[in-house]
Amino acid sequence: MAWHRELLIGFDLETTGTDPYEARIVTGAVIEVKDGEPLGRREWLADPGVEIPADAVAVHGVSNERAAAEGSPADRVADAIADVLTGYWKTGVPVVAYNASFDLTLLTAELHRYGLPSLSERLGGPGPAPVIDPYTIDRRADRYRRGKRTLQAVCEEYGVPLDSAHNAAADALAAARLARAIAGRHPKIAALGPAELHRRQIEWHADWAADFQEFLRRKGDTEAVVDGAWPLREAAQHTV
Repeated sequence: MAWHRELLIGFDLETTGTDPYEARIVTGAVIEVKDGEPLGRREWLADPGVEIPADAVAVHGVSNERAAAEGSPADRVADAIADVLTGYWKTGVPVVAYNASFDLTLLTAELHRYGLPSLSERLGGPGPAPVIDPYTIDRRADRYRRGKRTLQAVCEEYGVPLDSAHNAAADALAAARLARAIAGRHPKIAALGPAELHRRQIEWHADWAADFQEFLRRKGDTEAVVDGAWPLREAAQHTV
């Protein structure tokens, strides 16, 4: 059976900001999904230890008061999420995250911040794999389609319901369903095994980053640099 009809693990973080090296986890979700149907879920609410900016609160709806009153310590949340994800990777089950390099880089930064074992250390070798990133795959499989590539926009393109955008559980489930829908539309994607698809995404992201960097420099930003590393951004790959 093709990978998109087997067990997939949807993963998403909602955070204090958009810089994965500085932002902190506010909520996280890991959803088991098989053939588009959720089988189980784990969710976390963290007290990030810093103020959640108003613009971030407006996105995910978690106030500073709620995080402080109901959230678990940030180090425990990061440690728990990392343990859950690496448990799936150790058995070869793919983790699906939309724009995976943001979430996994941020999680890596949090582990480093609190002196906790990195994902690579927990896995006893190379970094996290297999990872399936519908953002990276769609950008390659349908590269000439115009329009936004946000999770909500791409879900609309593939007919995947997203009832509550920027809710970690909803986004994690949508990401897994979106991976399934993309594979259903593109047989060449479905035909790849998870390990090979992971390797291809490394290449596809690097190609996209090089092209985008060249575009920015042609437009006048002569020092533009677009990180070509995936699923962890370059600096995160050297963080232990």
